[in-house]
Amino acid sequence: MTQTTYMPVDIVASFMQDTFQALGVPEEEAAICADVLIAADLRGIESHGVGRLKYYYDRIRRGQHRTATEIKIIKETETTALVDGQHGMGHVIAYRAMRMAMDKASQYGLGAVAVRNSTHFGIAGYYPLMAAQEGMMGFTVTNARPAIAPTFSTEPMLGTNPIAFAAPSDGPHPFCFDGATSIIQRGKVEVLARAEKPIPAGCVIDAQGEPLTDPAQALAAFGQAQAALLPLGGAGEELAGYKGYDLAAMVEVLSASLCAGLFMKDLLGFAPDGSTRPYMLGHFFLAIDIEHFIPLAVSRFITGQIMRALQEARKAPGASRIYVAGEKEHKNEQRIREQGVPVNANLRSELQIVRDELGISGYETYF
Repeated sequence: MTQTTYMPVDIVASFMQDTFQALGVPEEEAAICADVLIAADLRGIESHGVGRLKYYYDRIRRGQHRTATEIKIIKETETTALVDGQHGMGHVIAYRAMRMAMDKASQYGLGAVAVRNSTHFGIAGYYPLMAAQEGMMGFTVTNARPAIAPTFSTEPMLGTNPIAFAAPSDGPHPFCFDGATSIIQRGKVEVLARAEKPIPAGCVIDAQGEPLTDPAQALAAFGQAQAALLPLGGAGEELAGYKGYDLAAMVEVLSASLCAGLFMKDLLGFAPDGSTRPYMLGHFFLAIDIEHFIPLAVSRFITGQIMRALQEARKAPGASRIYVAGEKEHKNEQRIREQGVPVNANLRSELQIVRDELGISGYETYF
């Protein structure tokens, strides 16, 4: 295991914004990208925070992300919109699409926006939380490059295809579910590789269906389509792995069929001639203005009551407490703001490469 140090949150966020700007992302858009990434770190989702910075750096350098984001509205009604992201920064595309859905919902009760030709947008939970912070419910899904094998297959066909939903409550934090439809996501494998820890058995399989626990071996095999993530529930039907598989397929439908977008193997980031190209991801955003149904205070109270009832359920032997969606992330944010963002030696080396190649100064004490 490599040594971990803790970096001040404001320093990490500032470094990420400076990196995006040095790559050509306009200042306001770089701030959005950095905010999505630091939100992941604050919520304890290391796979999608500063640990993903070089991932975007490499994709921008390869021309797979346009640094200036200019979305195009293809079709629009009072409550819906179809948007083309034109291969810009996925965080900016998603932020603007969710904002558009929220604006429509505030006027008409519901707002839905489908997006095509986007790129990786960070943690899915960031966007429904935008709605929850303004007294709305939010829902977001996105497809991704193939990683999950369908039940009874060993071939990666579906992305990790997260589902995220948030609702305001009268408690200290919103209800917020944000999860991939695989047991773990590729980013978690990257985190384990940097930490030099094994993958838990039953999460990743090779082309013969055998478990893969070496993260470096798994990452290399992913690149050759010789390894796959297992869906929620795991392999086969005994523990209902088909449910995770079908949820991933549902996300694929929502992310492609509403926007006439690409799906599954067309999202690999390669053209037919083998050259790299943008990933052309699809997203779907839904905002629900609660006040169009019932008073917001009533909805907050009911959601809070649901959360409290779950927390107060009979505990299993040895269990000290029961958590609800968003609670651990809320506690993580309080801790990480005080303690700092964890950065191990391998990640620090990656960040130093970014710093030096872009000529970013002022962070030598940290990176």
